[in-house]
Amino acid sequence: MTKDEAIDLIKDSGFGFLATVEKNQPRVRPVGPYLTEDNTLLLALFSHRRSIVQMNENPLVEICFVDRKMAYCRIAGKATVTNDSENKKLMWDNSPMLKQYFSGPEDSNFSLVEVKITQAEAMTASDQEPQEIDFS
Repeated sequence: MTKDEAIDLIKDSGFGFLATVEKNQPRVRPVGPYLTEDNTLLLALFSHRRSIVQMNENPLVEICFVDRKMAYCRIAGKATVTNDSENKKLMWDNSPMLKQYFSGPEDSNFSLVEVKITQAEAMTASDQEPQEIDFS
């Protein structure tokens, strides 16, 4: 799978599964990230969620995207909880579903997480082995 194919899979899947760690136990939940032009994943989360605490304690995360044909792309990265207003607006403008959860990018319950990609692998059903994808 090429980088462009991996990006298409991420964008087409719409949702991924975010893994964090809490006391040596992996915790996974669905998220709807937005992939920026500079290959940063943006996540909108409720400020009071355990996932925010988990990322502040251990910023290493992984997000897995899967399509209907069982092709997948796993993204490992470092998460940073931020209040960057420009990226909050970017996330808001590109994720219409956020309107059911938040009143806007300035909503105090809206926390933004930026995930800088450090490693990625992807595999299609016809591949024999996962392939490293360079997002740098």
